[in-house]
Amino acid sequence: MNVTLYGAAGRAGKPILDELVSRAHHVTAVGRNPDKFPENVERVQDDLSSVDRIAEIISGADAVVSAFAPPRDDTDQLLHVTERLIAAVQKTGVSRLIVVGGCGSLEFSPGVTVLDSGYWPEPYVPIAKSHIKAFAALRASDINWTYFSPPMSIEPGVRTGKFRLGGDSLIKDEQGKSHVSFEDYAVALVDELEKPAHERSRFTIGY
Repeated sequence: MNVTLYGAAGRAGKPILDELVSRAHHVTAVGRNPDKFPENVERVQDDLSSVDRIAEIISGADAVVSAFAPPRDDTDQLLHVTERLIAAVQKTGVSRLIVVGGCGSLEFSPGVTVLDSGYWPEPYVPIAKSHIKAFAALRASDINWTYFSPPMSIEPGVRTGKFRLGGDSLIKDEQGKSHVSFEDYAVALVDELEKPAHERSRFTIGY
C-alpha cells in the first residue's frame, strides 16, 4: 500500500511510520524536517499550509494518515490543517484519510464526555477542544475519513498487539484506567488501513 504520513517524526507518527515500514508498505513521510526520517522511506518537506502543495504530495497515494500535532500556543492550527487535508483529498480523489484524533469527545459515562467529566487535565483543554472541531469538520465532509481516538493516557511503551477497540465510548481496564502504548496504537491504525472496519466513523482503543 502507498501511504502518505504527515507528522511522521512525532510521538504518534514515529511508531506509525515504524509499523508501516515493518509491514512493507511504501511510505511517503512528510514533515517540516524530513532529515529526521529514516532513509528507507520517501522523505518530503511540507508544513501543511497549502492545499495545492498537500494535493501535490498525496496524489497517487492509496491512503493519507495525519499525525499532525499543533503548537501548544495555537491548537486551532489542528482544525485549519484538517480542513486543508480534506480539501486536498477532495481535489486528488485519494480514497482514504485517517486522522490521529483526540480523546475529549469520547463518552466517559452515559451522556458525559471525557472533556466534561472532571478528569481531563486543565492544561490539555485547548487541544481537546481543537480536536473536537477537527472531528466535526471530518464528519461534515464528503470524503472517506476515519478518526482514531486514543484513550486518556497514551505513552511510549511496548508493542503487545493485544488491545480492545471500541466506538464512541472510552475504554477502561479492570482498574478503571484508560491507557495504551503508542506502539499498540500504531498497530491498530495500520490494521485499520489494511482491513477497513471504521470508514466514515470514529473508533478508539484501550487495554
